[in-house]
Amino acid sequence: MAVAGTAKAASPGNVTSAKRLSKVLNELRSVQKLLASGERLDPRILTDFRDALNHVRNTAWSAHQYIALQGTEQGPTNVLSVLAGERVRAAYQLCQAIQADLKSNDVKFQPGQLVQLCLAAQALIETLGKVIGKLE
Repeated sequence: MAVAGTAKAASPGNVTSAKRLSKVLNELRSVQKLLASGERLDPRILTDFRDALNHVRNTAWSAHQYIALQGTEQGPTNVLSVLAGERVRAAYQLCQAIQADLKSNDVKFQPGQLVQLCLAAQALIETLGKVIGKLE
């Protein structure tokens, strides 16, 4: 199997990945038909789905660029920066969605999940403070 115009031999990992991607493509085609059917969908779920698809699309693009740039004089640093930026964008959107969920009476959380999220958020805030301090 060739990757992005290269003549690399198919490795077991590439074959497994190709099979998984093929299955996902088939499922996405089914979802596309569902969406086109006009069936009424929960707007929050549809928004989450769109955000996930956008994240996957950006990650796939970054992975493709990373593979294409390996072995060239251009390093993959720019692609990795784009991918990191995409994670920040996705994290921002998730934070907004979680804030809305926390305010909603319709969503029930398990306390352990919230404690884990709080600890991760505190660690992230500490690291962000250090990075932002270096940028200023």
